[in-house]
Amino acid sequence: MNDTLDIAGAAAALGIGMLIGLERERRKGRRDSRACAGLRTFAITALLGYGAMQVGGGLLVGIVATGLALLVSVAYWRHQSHDPGVTSEVALFSVLILGALCSIAPELAIAMGVVIAGLLTYRQKLHHFAISQLSEAEIRDGLILLIAALVVLPLVPDRFIGPYAAINLRTICTLTVLLMVIGAVGHIAVRILGSRYGYAISAIASGFASSTVTIATMGQRVISEPANVKILSAAAVLSNLATITQIGLILVAVDPALLQSMWTPLLCGFINTALYGACLLFHNTTGGCSAPIKVEGAFNLKLALIVTLTMTGITLLSSAMLSHFGQVGVMLTATFTGFADPHSSTASIASLAKAGLLPFSAIATPTVIAISSNSISKCLVAWVSGGRRFAAYVIPGQILLTLSLWGGVWVH
Repeated sequence: MNDTLDIAGAAAALGIGMLIGLERERRKGRRDSRACAGLRTFAITALLGYGAMQVGGGLLVGIVATGLALLVSVAYWRHQSHDPGVTSEVALFSVLILGALCSIAPELAIAMGVVIAGLLTYRQKLHHFAISQLSEAEIRDGLILLIAALVVLPLVPDRFIGPYAAINLRTICTLTVLLMVIGAVGHIAVRILGSRYGYAISAIASGFASSTVTIATMGQRVISEPANVKILSAAAVLSNLATITQIGLILVAVDPALLQSMWTPLLCGFINTALYGACLLFHNTTGGCSAPIKVEGAFNLKLALIVTLTMTGITLLSSAMLSHFGQVGVMLTATFTGFADPHSSTASIASLAKAGLLPFSAIATPTVIAISSNSISKCLVAWVSGGRRFAAYVIPGQILLTLSLWGGVWVH
């Protein structure tokens, strides 16, 4: 038995029991359909768990849980004709355990209690979301993401292998999961916001997959919707926000310390791009626009794998160029590969830095070179896909982004 009782822990246990018990009290019903546990039962159970843990430790908590199981079984058997379910019973056991946990880690117990109370409170909305809102493809993608993040990623070794010791399997897997998460977040944003905010939100969300493809899509829409050229141009420019954000996330995923030399250029580029895109939107006089880009599934697994493999290939190429030509070789590689995808170049540069082949302070220049060369590609795509009017709005935005990045490098 503990020499002193923690009053704060007892108060936390009582608060958890009353919080969950209050929610159950509102739903326990009346007369014959009345549930077996309410506010008082949950509060007493939480305190019982705390007291048992203080007096007899885990053994006494197990004995109390066994007795509670017998009582709950009798109550459930008496009301089984009314199909009562087991939510309240499971919640009661949870409160007992959380009460015991309050004597060891009250902060964790309180957090778990709040989450349980939230799940119980919004059960109808959660049921409706799971049954009516989620598609089979979204559920499948969610399971794939959970398996990759919670099963595969922890098992992958964190060491450098291969030619030039530049490939890290943990980094590759982390980047793949990151791309999947980013795609899922963008998909959720489009699903929640719908078409109210038009092409801008859709472009930013789809820009996480490919900003270049998003600009091409907007340019194609200009042909059929010439009156919305400013809105579509603004959306195309704002898709660069996804590129900037994703580059920052890639650096953090590889090593958070890498962001120290890149946060100023990325912040300058983000702010100026957002201001330019907002100016195009606010000066639009043609009214609303039609539905946002259609997004299939929560994320594109094939695209995530292709991008990751591309990153790996560029990493090998960059490490070879670094080995034979020094940092000049890395910059040349970043220039040419950036035309197709700045994320792959950024990931390869970050991987070289983490492997100790490149100083952390030297990643800014090749990273900005990759983004700059990619801006040239976007300008060409805007001209080809949307014509002269579309390009006249998009190209200044890309130039502003590039100048902002280089200005940030100079300031930093």
